[in-house]
Amino acid sequence: MAGRRNGLAGSIIVLIFIGSIGFFNLSQRPRFQTFRSVDVVQLLGTGMCYGVALAGIFALFRKRNEE
Repeated sequence: MAGRRNGLAGSIIVLIFIGSIGFFNLSQRPRFQTFRSVDVVQLLGTGMCYGVALAGIFALFRKRNEE
């Protein structure tokens, strides 16, 4: 069980790192400055919701395979 927790924590860290790189690259573009901050926050929230939903779907498939 401890190995599974370490793998999950590592996966989360990798996802945060990759997402941060993508957001940093996007924020360096000149076109990004024309976006309003409300739009950026909405996009970040939407992405987080999709990410949690995708993680839940993977968890369901993993649980189904274990049974």
